[in-house]
Amino acid sequence: MGRVFNFSAGPAMLPEEVLKEVQDELLNYNNSGMSVMEMSHRSKPYEKILNDAIQDLKDVLNVPDNYKIIFVQGGASQQFAAVPMNLMKNKKADYILTGQFATKAYKEACMFGDCKVVASSKDKEFSYIPDCSDLDIREDADYVYICENNTIYGTKFWTLPNTKGKPLVSDQSSCFLSEPIDVSKYGVIYAGVQKNVGPAGLVILIIREDLIRDELDIVTPTMLKWKTQVDANSLYNTPNAFAIYVCGKVFKWIKKIGGLEEMKKRNQAKAKILYDYLDQSKYIATASKESRSMMNVTFRTGSEELDKKFVEEAKDYNIVSIKGHRAVGGMRASIYNAMPIEGVKALVEFMKKFEAENL
Repeated sequence: MGRVFNFSAGPAMLPEEVLKEVQDELLNYNNSGMSVMEMSHRSKPYEKILNDAIQDLKDVLNVPDNYKIIFVQGGASQQFAAVPMNLMKNKKADYILTGQFATKAYKEACMFGDCKVVASSKDKEFSYIPDCSDLDIREDADYVYICENNTIYGTKFWTLPNTKGKPLVSDQSSCFLSEPIDVSKYGVIYAGVQKNVGPAGLVILIIREDLIRDELDIVTPTMLKWKTQVDANSLYNTPNAFAIYVCGKVFKWIKKIGGLEEMKKRNQAKAKILYDYLDQSKYIATASKESRSMMNVTFRTGSEELDKKFVEEAKDYNIVSIKGHRAVGGMRASIYNAMPIEGVKALVEFMKKFEAENL
């Protein structure tokens, strides 16, 4: 079998050009006589890989000078605890719940302080983003937290919440580097890389310097202190060296194609093809129109039996990992950066065929 169109929510597709570069260098990176997977993270060749990746990410995102970038392990889920540990001074935080991962982060943070839900879309099964223009943010809240793109439910914050001066913490795992953003509007951005940027096992954090503290008000393991990794340039312990190397190649790929403006154009074009078809079809799009994600498109046939049939028959057309999350069912097409427009067109053609025969 050749390459398939992998619509997985993560780990997801990587740019084929990047995969071929990695393949070419797998046994002998830059004439070093070894693979990056075998290379000491303390060596000069690897130090250059790491520093180039950091600089390229700064360039791609236009990261202001008063922010630090670190690469850490433990998955985005580990940051559910690390965020309150590093940011809580008053032991208070305000959370906006728009899906399963924001809810998990909230429950985790409740172990460390007084956490308040200031907005939620749970009332309609997280199918929309609530109005966050005038929330009851507490004056002594240490931060306001969002999951910016909700992978499971196919929704996205298209307008950031009014945090009333409090630092905004954003889990961007499934929308990271999909379009230009103003980093200065955030206190902390973090993202698991396995959706848009690289192989699983790595998290990127972009943290405003004033939020990086040595003395924390909560007893925090050394490895969960952001300052530990900032001071060591992400080399306090052996990092996920190979994943950082691949991410660095993806950053260069984004620069090469024209940066995040071009990335946004490509992603908008893919999403438009799929949503335009969905809206005139007999399928049921599950996310409200004004909240729709550009990365994760969720839909159903209206029958669990037909949903299952759809997923199985799609495989014959090289369309895989289209099944919706177990919490919501249906289908989910994750059309991240590396998904070519041809993949979306192939999906729509299959959907038309399936609709004609079954709906």
